[in-house]
Amino acid sequence: MDTQLEIRLKVPLDQFVLDLEYASAQPVIGVFGPSGCGKTTLLETVAGIRRMAGMAGVIRFGGTDWLDSARKVNLPPQQRDIGYVPQDHLLFPHLSVEKNLLAGQARAIRSRHDPEATFRDVTETLHLEPLLGRTVATLSGGECQRVALGRALCSGPRLLLLDEPLASLDITLRRRVLPFLLKVRDRFRIPMLIVSHDPFELQALCSEVIALRRGRIIACEPPARLFTREDIYPMAASQGFENVLPSVVTAHGGHKTSVRLGEDGSGPEVNVLPVEVEPGERLMLGFPASDILIATARFEGLSARNILPAVLTDIRPLGDRHIALARLEGGSLEPLAVEITPDAVRELGLRPGKSVYLLMKSSAIRAYS
Repeated sequence: MDTQLEIRLKVPLDQFVLDLEYASAQPVIGVFGPSGCGKTTLLETVAGIRRMAGMAGVIRFGGTDWLDSARKVNLPPQQRDIGYVPQDHLLFPHLSVEKNLLAGQARAIRSRHDPEATFRDVTETLHLEPLLGRTVATLSGGECQRVALGRALCSGPRLLLLDEPLASLDITLRRRVLPFLLKVRDRFRIPMLIVSHDPFELQALCSEVIALRRGRIIACEPPARLFTREDIYPMAASQGFENVLPSVVTAHGGHKTSVRLGEDGSGPEVNVLPVEVEPGERLMLGFPASDILIATARFEGLSARNILPAVLTDIRPLGDRHIALARLEGGSLEPLAVEITPDAVRELGLRPGKSVYLLMKSSAIRAYS
């Protein structure tokens, strides 16, 4: 299946022009940047719901032109085979959850999907069966988010567009809903374009991230590399930057859950607070860059339960702080970003190639099942 997304676009806005060129066939693409940089405008233009005077360019997906201003092509949203989940969900308040999910069934049939099989898959994957008879007014924020996502999936889209999917939820609900997004990504394998200001979401979900500033692309890289760039990290750090690594549960006991890092669990072992998942299942772990300590020698008698050998790969100055990138020994994981002061860099003699230990408290590591 052709999943190439091509965008050559100019859209005049109040403060600047959204002016970008981009092409990719990555399965999950993120769009990151500060408020007002053009993220939502880009998503709405791809969806076909933003139509403005002066808008010019080409949007092509899977070889089909959705927009070609020179040829006067601008397909309406219903002809673009997209599933769109806006920030405010836009569920039908007068319909039950089940009827909200079935609202796009006619389009699924036109797209040659089996609507009944799709409905079963969606309700099972998003755990919506207990909600089917309820009205929208009785749902929590997390439940509304899952229903909105389910409705988009039930329409049989070729491309899924998500606008700040977890922004309206507090941290507890984000932990509950993010695993559903991961399940959707892995179960349905529908290409996604995700707008978010949260680096954690984009690292967990995306294979590539575009960074925007005043309507222009300033960087486009895999998320672990993009967010540790000197020009991007300050924006990411304003959200409380966390390194995101996959892991596999190995054991429970002693008020802890033991995991091995890496998609296949071939990396070093880490202990986290107890998580109710079976050994062999995967977790997504968040390591806050400000909560990791660097030591040049291994210490005993520490409350930190995780002491991991690593090698520094880079030291990047960022004003009143530095970012040290450290690659853990064992496995093939991306280097972890660690916030550290310039004084610590000088006094510890930190430099690329130096062997160190990373110290992390179990309680500082976030686990998403």
